[in-house]
Amino acid sequence: MQYTDIQKKSDSELMDVVTAAREELRSERFKDRFTKKASIIRTAKLTIARALTELTTRAKQGGTK
Repeated sequence: MQYTDIQKKSDSELMDVVTAAREELRSERFKDRFTKKASIIRTAKLTIARALTELTTRAKQGGTK
């Protein structure tokens, strides 16, 4: 998910994105070492970071969408 897509979402939608990405990351981490995909883990981490960055930025600016 691109950062521009994340900026368009509301705070509650961002929290849903973070929750889903964390669940995906957790399930992928605990797979067998031969079946887990590094790209899925990397993408989930990026999505979590982007969403939390946007939430933090909004909190510091005092504005919510």
